[in-house]
Amino acid sequence: MNNGWWKKSVVYQVYPQSFKDSNEDGIGDLKGIISKLPYLANLGIDVIWLNPIYSSPLIDNGYDIADYYQINPIYGTLDDLKELLEKAHQLGIKIIMDLVVNHTSDQHQWFKDSRQSRSGKYADFYIWKDPKSNGNPPNNWGSTFGGSAWEYVPERKQYYLHLFAKQQPDLNWENPEVRTTIYKMMRYWLELGIDGFRMDVISLISKKQHYPDAPGTLPYTKNYYFGASNGPRVHEFLHEMNQQVLSHYPSLTVGETANTNSDQALLYTEPKRQELNMIFHFDHMHLDYGRFGKFSDVRFKMSDLRQVLSEWQTKLDKGWNSLYWSNHDQPRAVTRFGDDQKYRIESAKMLGTLLHMMKGTPYIFQGEELGMRNVPFKSLTQYQDIETLNMIKTLRKAGMSENYIKRVVFLKSRDNARTPMPWNGTAKAGFTSGKPWLDFSPDNKEINVVQALADKNSVYYHYQKLITLRKKYPVVIDGSYTLLDSSDSAVYSYTRTNNEEKIIVICSFSKFNVNFNIPSTLFEKDSYLLLSNYSNSPEKLPSKIVLRPYEALIYYQNL
Repeated sequence: MNNGWWKKSVVYQVYPQSFKDSNEDGIGDLKGIISKLPYLANLGIDVIWLNPIYSSPLIDNGYDIADYYQINPIYGTLDDLKELLEKAHQLGIKIIMDLVVNHTSDQHQWFKDSRQSRSGKYADFYIWKDPKSNGNPPNNWGSTFGGSAWEYVPERKQYYLHLFAKQQPDLNWENPEVRTTIYKMMRYWLELGIDGFRMDVISLISKKQHYPDAPGTLPYTKNYYFGASNGPRVHEFLHEMNQQVLSHYPSLTVGETANTNSDQALLYTEPKRQELNMIFHFDHMHLDYGRFGKFSDVRFKMSDLRQVLSEWQTKLDKGWNSLYWSNHDQPRAVTRFGDDQKYRIESAKMLGTLLHMMKGTPYIFQGEELGMRNVPFKSLTQYQDIETLNMIKTLRKAGMSENYIKRVVFLKSRDNARTPMPWNGTAKAGFTSGKPWLDFSPDNKEINVVQALADKNSVYYHYQKLITLRKKYPVVIDGSYTLLDSSDSAVYSYTRTNNEEKIIVICSFSKFNVNFNIPSTLFEKDSYLLLSNYSNSPEKLPSKIVLRPYEALIYYQNL
């Protein structure tokens, strides 16, 4: 049933709360997304991924679902979603939804029933364990957002597991009833007309059933990986899901799989295994981690980045890659991997070039096509994200200075990605006329959609051209990947080759002019320039070139 259409697609991630507000309550909504479909169609994208729009108390911005069948009224109604599907499909744009089935909200009726007693239909829908003889939690796992991963419930005299906030109890996938119920819900949305799912923390759904203590060497907030990531039955469950549901629809599936290496990724994505189309890995996201995990002021090394991306390009030959720089959980790419000051535009285009010419399905996070950068909030009180607020407490407890805390929160808070989308340069950015749920970025005066559309050299039009190249040249979809120079300290260069075509991609990560020598093997055929992020780049591939700051070049050969 799955014809691989997603291999040729570019996905655009919409964070509904922050995209466009249609009813002036300061919160983005479905009608707002509908109103901006022409903008997305003009960019050239094929798929919209919506972050969760289900009924939720929004403890973790919708990743705590209280009812899988209800749309959260802040986003609109089921009719609004049907209208979005119809209008998007008319424009040739597909819609995928977030599937959050590792856990629910503690406000879900299943959990309300489950916590009441040890008997009944939902008693075993979640992971309940008796206390240790001294009353302590069953093991030493910490939760992602701080504190123990176990919460005691007097009614049952047991602890339940929550790998995330205590308001997000983990579902018990060992229970076949849980799986059947989830598959039924997935069918409901696919029958309604959605085109697939992005699966939240899907690598965590199978736990080691003896719930072992984690070694003390692991960071507390992630030590549950020891017993919960890539667990003993995860592939069995996903294959079952594929057979029962996914194989009956031409759907796109991408699994979020923290703590998963490239060998494990093949188990999820190799077509013969019939699990998922692709996964999101985190190896390139971990290159700038420090003592407090992602909240660090460590800068990535380009050589590490090149090694990681090349490994995944090479290893997933039989599987399929997802390609991303940023999403709702990550800071802005141009601040993290480029230069968000003098060379913001050049480095934003370079990062887009490097990623979009690779093998896999590219994901653009809203605002990335504008070259948006991290938000320079003046005060720590402006941040709202649960992960950030918990980390501020942790860093203060550890005795870190306020200046250090401000710096790492500026660099890594998830709120960097979540500020309202700047549609124009006015005070309310064309997002709302109300008070926005999260403060605007002060950058909106200069960085906004109206400005980008008026400037033919903007990041937006560069992304549009990159998407056009993917559609025009089959080699971008099916070509093999070869790294050109694994030792260059400033330049990341590679080729993509199939039987008929070759493209040569050269990207500088330096803010200075640097020399780059082109390997002589590339001169057997004439090459001509497809795209550059500077004007007056050489039309033919030279044997030696001085690359300008953050310069990106794509050359094409007909073989």
